[in-house]
Amino acid sequence: MSPPIRRDGRQSLYMKAKILVSACLLGRPVRHDGSAKTLIHDALRAWRAEDRVIPICPELAGGLDVPRQPCELADGASGEDVLSGKGRVIDLGGADVTMSFISGAEAALALAKIHDCRFALLTDGSPSCGGAFIHDGAFKGTRHDGMGVTTALLRSNGIAVFSEDQIEALMGLVG
Repeated sequence: MSPPIRRDGRQSLYMKAKILVSACLLGRPVRHDGSAKTLIHDALRAWRAEDRVIPICPELAGGLDVPRQPCELADGASGEDVLSGKGRVIDLGGADVTMSFISGAEAALALAKIHDCRFALLTDGSPSCGGAFIHDGAFKGTRHDGMGVTTALLRSNGIAVFSEDQIEALMGLVG
């Protein structure tokens, strides 16, 4: 059996997995307040050096600016609720930004598909990227279990999503 063919037409014995990564974890100032949430980790450094990291900020991809109002999923909704039309995302001023979050999630999924990403490393707590917890829509710092819009869409399409606190588990899967 011959080795698999790479996208550039050359053969490779081993193709290392590409990983979709929240841009804020990579030090990019894309969060609502113009800050980053830089993750310093040897594995992330190695993946970047190997050109395996595909950066994304779903909120920017969905058309939102930096800075922007903080956003939360309204009334305790989840990312799945938003995708099914049963929930919405609002900003601190009360504006409905649901379509921006859906568009950003779709852009993240499209990027993951283009680069054949089977894994994502996203920022927990975010209304887009949260994987274990999100905020409840009251803008008082109250969290509950749940997924953001992008995480819900990626997972429903077979992409394994990990938070920055789960990078060790991700390392075990992608090397």
